[in-house]
Amino acid sequence: MSWFPSDAPGVAPGDKDAIETTLEGKAKDLGGFAVRRLLPAVHRRMIGPFIFFDAMGPADFAAGGGIDVRPHPHIGLATVTYLFTGEILHRDSLGSVQPIRPGAVNWMTAGRGIVHSERTGPEVRAAGGPLAGIQAWVALPRTAEEEAPAFDHYPAEALPVVEDKGSRLRLIAGSWEGTRSPVTVAWETIYADAMLAAGAQQWFPAEHHERGVYVAEGEIEIDGRQQPSGVLVVLRPGHGVAIKARQPSRLMLVGGAPMDGPRHIWWNFVSSSKERLEQAKEDWRQQRLGHVPGETEFIPLPA
Repeated sequence: MSWFPSDAPGVAPGDKDAIETTLEGKAKDLGGFAVRRLLPAVHRRMIGPFIFFDAMGPADFAAGGGIDVRPHPHIGLATVTYLFTGEILHRDSLGSVQPIRPGAVNWMTAGRGIVHSERTGPEVRAAGGPLAGIQAWVALPRTAEEEAPAFDHYPAEALPVVEDKGSRLRLIAGSWEGTRSPVTVAWETIYADAMLAAGAQQWFPAEHHERGVYVAEGEIEIDGRQQPSGVLVVLRPGHGVAIKARQPSRLMLVGGAPMDGPRHIWWNFVSSSKERLEQAKEDWRQQRLGHVPGETEFIPLPA
């Protein structure tokens, strides 16, 4: 899913030991549906393999309303869709048709090229209702950038949950204190959804070199500094931190190992090679990246 250009601003690095920088992102209203882009940002392009991070909503659609992200291409990355509320219907050029609901994950590996759409399904559209969640991209290692595309869906009940003293953590990808998610990843990754009661604390160990904390709801405190909802706090390597919830809060914990070199991003394409991006542009112009069965809309390359 691609919503608008990569121009999210950042906030200058902090002076506390545990915090490297805080990203506020930039919100854009897409006709009653707000999206806030946190990555890539001026002060931080990636966190581990995460090269793109959008907070979607919250929105509350009237009957007949919804989203329509028309068929568009990707290369060199995996899209990761995770919802807090609502439902989105995924279709792709492999023939996949999969609704996603809260707590589940859609993991689409683009590899050498895939096309997909994401829409509000007809039954959900007829009724209207809320929608909120996270759309992220993870870059693929160089050895996997040109592999065959794939799509995997994991229902909420397949993802492990770790509970402890007012904290409930759903492990989307990677490992957490001996527990491992069934989601297959191509690079060392940590991705989790943590719900904290007021006053509860969540320890974020330094196991992964690059880590960030997105405050989806509520208000937290890290290293004595208050962090409101809507910010992505980038942590310094080597510092485990205690995250304290000043009120009931929802956090997305992201990160992993540094990527094997820089990545270039243009529109919906990610690659370690600028020349590969040019080839992807031409492939899309010539409609060589595939078609979503049953859909005929075509989005031209941006000017």
